[in-house]
Amino acid sequence: MNVLDTEFVKGFIRMANDGWEQGWHERNGGNLSYRMKEEEVASVKENFEPKEWQPIGTKVPELAGEYFLVTGSGKYFRNVIIKPEDSICIAEIDDKGEQYRIVWGLVNGGRPTSEFPSHLMNHEVKKIATNGKYRVIYHAHTTNIIALTFVLPLDDKVFTRELWEMATECPVVFPDGVGVVPWMVPGGRDIAVATSELMKKYDLAIWAHHGMFAAGEDFDLTFGLMHTAEKSAEILVKMLSMRPDKLQTITPDNFRDLAKDFHVTLPEEFLYEK
Repeated sequence: MNVLDTEFVKGFIRMANDGWEQGWHERNGGNLSYRMKEEEVASVKENFEPKEWQPIGTKVPELAGEYFLVTGSGKYFRNVIIKPEDSICIAEIDDKGEQYRIVWGLVNGGRPTSEFPSHLMNHEVKKIATNGKYRVIYHAHTTNIIALTFVLPLDDKVFTRELWEMATECPVVFPDGVGVVPWMVPGGRDIAVATSELMKKYDLAIWAHHGMFAAGEDFDLTFGLMHTAEKSAEILVKMLSMRPDKLQTITPDNFRDLAKDFHVTLPEEFLYEK
């Protein structure tokens, strides 16, 4: 089967374009990766033309032998829908989890996103934590979340509580909360390690002054997670532009009632009295 005719590639392309249309991917900003299923690999393997092995820059032994569909370094999300073979690629991980090679895509040259090590380390964490259910890692430059990292304390508890208060569905969509990484140089091992540590606890990690990382089972859930958090951040930005304080809000007991009715567990660390 032609790679571009498969449902998982169509879903990947749609998600990339949705992110572009939200305004989260200026120029070559942001990146997306998907851990392929065995049957998906088998369905397109006849199209593979393996290139040279390259070092990942980190070790991900739990991903040995896996294949990933991933956006390319320097490629524009706005072009994924019109030039997918130039914008994205399928990369294979070696049997030790130390090297990768491109087997399809990036026909005009290039390599996977510079944040591929961060993606793979997060994929490894989520694969272990969810018994293989999570397959998508998404990084976007979400405008309002970025704005908030300049005015809110870079603290998990503060960001979680503020986002929860701004939109009622937030504690249902991300009941575990969100984590925050202080500003670090993107694309390197340090930020990859810091993000993967947060991903052991959360599905959302905020990169201060940069954007967000989201993890999920499929494209819809992962995009929806990112979209929900950013929408909540937009409401908070608008509220703060009107006045610095809230006349009324959702209280800790309100959240406890919500958790009971929606059958979710909300950690008490986020339900502090202000």
